[in-house]
Amino acid sequence: MKREPILNVPAVVVVLLVVLGVIHALRVFLLGPQADRLLLWTFAFVPARYDSGVLPDGILPGGFGAQLWTFVTYALIHADWTHLGFNAVWLLAFGSPVAQRFGTWRFLAFFAVTVAAGALAHLVAHPGALSPMIGASAAISGTMGAATRFVFQLGGPLDRWRPDLDDNAVHVPAAPLLVALRNPRVLAFLAVWFGLNLLFGLGSLSVFGEEHSVAWEAHVGGFLAGLLLFSVFDPPSRPAPVPADDPLWP
Repeated sequence: MKREPILNVPAVVVVLLVVLGVIHALRVFLLGPQADRLLLWTFAFVPARYDSGVLPDGILPGGFGAQLWTFVTYALIHADWTHLGFNAVWLLAFGSPVAQRFGTWRFLAFFAVTVAAGALAHLVAHPGALSPMIGASAAISGTMGAATRFVFQLGGPLDRWRPDLDDNAVHVPAAPLLVALRNPRVLAFLAVWFGLNLLFGLGSLSVFGEEHSVAWEAHVGGFLAGLLLFSVFDPPSRPAPVPADDPLWP
């Protein structure tokens, strides 16, 4: 029996979810408060780490190595089960079609690049900030940006004019960026996405009992990286489907 697309979760997405879940479970059930704080400050992204005027070198654990690896490792840590669950749902929804299209290794590279782009955007927006940033939201935003490049295409996963979509829908050839930005469905998605992130920026997450604003700038950095760098990771396109009339596509 043919599987429905919603059940076609790529193995790389499943593995990522398991890794994120195991890391959080270890923190919750095995590490004491002091060890957990050490893990947080060693692997979370802290803008102050890059400003010796705020924190002298050597104050934070990890040294120079942490200045490099925390651009990625912060995405593996979550504030609580709710934070992890929220990210897991969105990773399933948007990471799955992108992973199906990119393949395992391209997707992992894409995940790392969008995570780093989110950290860079956060660093630029909050130089010298002492609050640690954690969570995979930047990479998930990156998958949303990448998905924007093909899911609304004629024959793509969200092409409402094609009720008979098959598993090849995620491989529909992507339009060039400037062409995609002329699609009203893409523009509507971008407007809603950026609008919601501005609203989320007014909320907060609690980490170790301290209030930290949602790092919406990291979301924007990851999303823009996914949108703009999509072609770098996209495999060669399969032959384009026979076009049909689509009044919403230029």
